[in-house]
Parts: sequence; structure tokens; C-alpha cells
Amino acid sequence: MSSIQYDPSSLRAMATAHDQGHLFAFFDELPAAGREKLLKQVATLEFSVLDRLIAQFVRGPGQMAEGGKIEPAAVITIPATESEKKAEQTAREAGEAALRAGRVGCFLVAGGQGTRLGIEGPKGAFEIGPVTKRTLFQLHAEKILALRRRYKAPIPWLIMTSDANDEQTRAFFAERHCFNLGAETMRIFKQANMPAVDREGRILLQAKDELALSPNGHGGSIKALYDSGTLHWLQGQRVDTLSYFQVDNVLVKIGDPVFIGHHVLAGSQISTKVCRKRGWQEKVGLLCRRSGRLCVIEYSDLPERMAQETDAHGGLKWWAGSIAIHILDVGFIGRLNQGGFQLPYHKAEKAVACIGPEGKPVGLKPGEKNAVKFETFIFDALPCAERAMVMETPRQEDFSPLKNAKGEDSPETARRDLMELYARWLAAAGRKVPRKDDGALNCRLEISPLTSLYGEELEGKAPKEIEASQDVTL
Repeated sequence: MSSIQYDPSSLRAMATAHDQGHLFAFFDELPAAGREKLLKQVATLEFSVLDRLIAQFVRGPGQMAEGGKIEPAAVITIPATESEKKAEQTAREAGEAALRAGRVGCFLVAGGQGTRLGIEGPKGAFEIGPVTKRTLFQLHAEKILALRRRYKAPIPWLIMTSDANDEQTRAFFAERHCFNLGAETMRIFKQANMPAVDREGRILLQAKDELALSPNGHGGSIKALYDSGTLHWLQGQRVDTLSYFQVDNVLVKIGDPVFIGHHVLAGSQISTKVCRKRGWQEKVGLLCRRSGRLCVIEYSDLPERMAQETDAHGGLKWWAGSIAIHILDVGFIGRLNQGGFQLPYHKAEKAVACIGPEGKPVGLKPGEKNAVKFETFIFDALPCAERAMVMETPRQEDFSPLKNAKGEDSPETARRDLMELYARWLAAAGRKVPRKDDGALNCRLEISPLTSLYGEELEGKAPKEIEASQDVTL
């Protein structure tokens, strides 16, 4: 039993005052554990926020269309000229100085489950190593440990979980001794939930003692940093810059000094990386400017005729695809929580399992969407910033997400992209990597970030001859 005591009468009265009294329809018949479970969930609800969202999205007009002409965002592109290469080196030096000074922390968003990948538990526990079966969590942990060793700085690691995987994530790291990072240098905390509502704005019950809840979107990371006390902890550590990334990107350059340097030199409050779209039909959000402010336009909101527009060189005009790699200023995160959470919510119509007034499961027809969910997006922080920066990164070095069990963005493509990265590193170190007639690798490669973070210093470590079908681990 929880040590926190909840007052059923006051919570019931509060729910009733906000037209949600039905949440207690089965309360009197619940056992003690079920009552406490329900009371705990109701106590977390921000009824005033819910009232506003229901009025806007369920009973009102919904999301107001944003006006203003849009134009492509200004992007620091991959350097091609000598002046651009010099600017990159200047940024690298500024980023490395920030890392050495202990100004940088790493922020992992890891609230997802591995169900679609065929595992029970956190997505970060999925084994992705082509040879060693390193998990996603281990791969990221070793990158951070390598950064700490290189820059001789603490570089704290923040991990945001969800109700679905928080306990399992904590146990995973505890059983592996936090991969030698030190538990005291890490903060694991949960993001908040939002309830789903029906078409009349009534909060749905998943069971008689349980609300239909789901995480409040990746924008909720801004709120969770504040609500959990992590933002205050970071300020005590004198960290002012956060390197944000998602758990399923196997190639992500955590704490990229060039990215950090451009962010610092620009005085940016939020910075984001982009990759060039593979084609106009690729389903990624686009970095744009509207009314002088950076923003992300969802691919579905850009008309096909615009998506296909080309520039003077024949390339796509709208090419800067968002890949969920950001840098956040700690002070800016605090300002986004002043006077309440500042990011806007969005409406999502979903099929949600729930019970009806009689306490029995509601049957849904195929494709039926019976509920409205409320979500936030981290890229909505971009137009809130006075100063924001966008930098292009090579897809093959920084972006290979793990989303699906098969096909594109699957374990097969993620492992392929990892091994191709390692193959380029080995080729640069003067090693010939065997390939098949179709160009595919004819060996399995895996290089720990503790051996080489960006492909450096492999000359004396890699085997001189790599044979066909050989497994190489470094």
C-alpha cells in the first residue's frame, strides 16, 4: 500500500465539479487496492488543463490553422567549401570546450516498449549489436562513457521513461551496474500521462479501477524535466546544455561537439539536426520558417505540389527532414514551464480499449476511433525560442531508427547501417573490407564506442586482413 493517503470525498467532488463524476461509478464496489489505484490516478489529473483541451478539441473548433507564409529554414549544411570547413572546425573547438567544462548533459527519451520488435520490456533492451548483441541501452551508455573519458568531464545522463517501462528500465540498469557510468551521475524519471476522452469529453475508464491513460507525447519531456526536479538538479551540476536523442536511433552522435559548438556560438535556445529527404514522398516533418520563427511542418500538411518543388539546382526545395536530435538550453526549458507548461497540445483520434457505463468492455468496429488523445511535440518549442539553429547531418553517420520488425527502419536495416559505418571507419584506417558481388558486406563488424567513438585510432587495433564471412569485434 502507498504511504500517501488520498481523500475519496474531495477527489470525487473535484471530478464531479469538472463533469467527470462517472470516474467513481464503480468505486464503492472496488477492493481496497482498486480504490487506491483509482484515487492515485485521479489525483494526478490536471482538471483545469483538461477542461481547456476538451473545450478546444472536443466541443470546439480544434487546432487553429496557423497563418503566415512558410519558407525553407536556414540550415548550416554539410561543409563543402574551405570557409565552411573552417567554420565547422571553429564550432568543433567551441563544442569540445563546452564538453570539457562540464556544461553538457545527455538526455535520452526512452518511454517505448519493444513489443513491435518482439521483446517484452523497454525498447532500449533490444539486442542490436551485429556480433555481440549489445542492447540499445548499452550502445548509448558506451558512447556516453567514451565522451566522459575523452573530455574528462562528468556528462550526466538523463533517461525519461513511462509508466509502461519505468520499473523495468531501472531494474535493467541496476542489474548491469549502470554500465560503469555510476548511478549517482544518472537521473531516471517518468513522463506524465494524459487521459483519453470520448466524443463528449468524458474521460474513459480502461477498467473499473483504471483510467485510460497514455504518455503526453515527446514534448512532455520538457514538462517532465521540470516536474521531476531534474532541471533543478542539472542547474546544481552547472549543466546548461542538453544533448537530446531517442532510444531507437542506433547511429546518433550523442554529444556531437560540432553540433554543440554551433549551438553555443549561435546563442541558440534550441537547436535541431536535419537530414536531406530521400525523396519528396518520405514521411518526415520539415524544418521551415513561419512569420520569422522556426517550426516543423508535418509531411501530411505540405501539399504535394509544394513537396515536389525544386530549387535552382534541381534539388528539393523542402528537403530538411526532422530526425528528433536536438540541443536544449537548460534555462530555456525552465522558461517553457513558467506559469505552467507552455507547449501546445494536439488532438489525436485513436481506438482506445475501455469499459462502458455498465462496466463491460466496449466493442469497437474495425477502424473505429472512439477516443480523443492529447499529445505534445518537442519541436513546438522551436517557435517559442528567440534564437534557434538548424544543422544538416549525414544520414549514414547519424540517423538509422529502429521502428519496425521488418522492412525499412527494422533490426535488419539498423544492423546494416551500423556495419556500413564501421566498414567506412576501417577503410579509412587502411583495411580492406570484403564485399559480395552485389556490394553488400561479406562479414560482420562491430566496434564498441569505447574502442572508437567516431572511427579514430583504429590503425593499430583492426586486423590487417579481414576474411569473407569473418566476425570482427573491436
